[in-house]
Amino acid sequence: MDIKKDVQKQFSRSAELYVNSKRHSKGEDLNKMVEMALPTGIEEVLDIATGGGHMANALATFVRKVTAMDLTPEMLSAAEQFIKGNGHSNVVFVEGDAEKLPFSDNTFDVITCRIAPHHFPNIEDFISESYRVLKHGGQFLLDDNIAPELDEFDEFYNSVEKMRDYSHYRAWKKTEWLQMLELNGFEIQELHRFEKQFEFVSWCERMHLSDIEKGALNEFILKASEKVKNKFRILVNNYQITSFLGESILLKATKP
Repeated sequence: MDIKKDVQKQFSRSAELYVNSKRHSKGEDLNKMVEMALPTGIEEVLDIATGGGHMANALATFVRKVTAMDLTPEMLSAAEQFIKGNGHSNVVFVEGDAEKLPFSDNTFDVITCRIAPHHFPNIEDFISESYRVLKHGGQFLLDDNIAPELDEFDEFYNSVEKMRDYSHYRAWKKTEWLQMLELNGFEIQELHRFEKQFEFVSWCERMHLSDIEKGALNEFILKASEKVKNKFRILVNNYQITSFLGESILLKATKP
């Protein structure tokens, strides 16, 4: 099945869970992204793969207009209900593909994308399209889960994510993001690293895993090497995974 159809299928049934997810609706990364955008009240912002709409909602207070875009109609509808329910009238909602943006060149002052690019199968298309629709001097703000630099850790983390969510494509390494952005013309201005504690049960339930699927994922993690278990701070109680530690980066790049 096409990865984009996988994404639509997966998130169409999880829309409300993502709107209400504490991991997505709160967190220091969300506030930090608003701070890094340096809003003055006149910006036109594009929030790519808006999901539950938390980034668009957070910025709406501080900018002139936000375009919240998502591939999945059900997710976009849930985001619209959430954002309008918070009283924001300066947000428009557009169904669209992150790798083929339906906007003209040099349209936006700020582009944001939060906790989504690991679903994009053609990541460089997303980056080049973001560069295209961003104004010169504009800001690109990215926040996503990343894989560690060591290949063994990278393989483990991406394998676990794929088992949990078939629409997961790849969490990239920090160095890969820096290289891809610079090769596509962006200039890196700021980078922050966040640790993310994943609670195993709720993490699985957001993707509607069956008991059999949860059991297989639990077993896979239990069989990991001690080196992997230490790296990801995997906690186990009576042969059941309770949590593990991942990481994300938040970076700002500009289009010269």
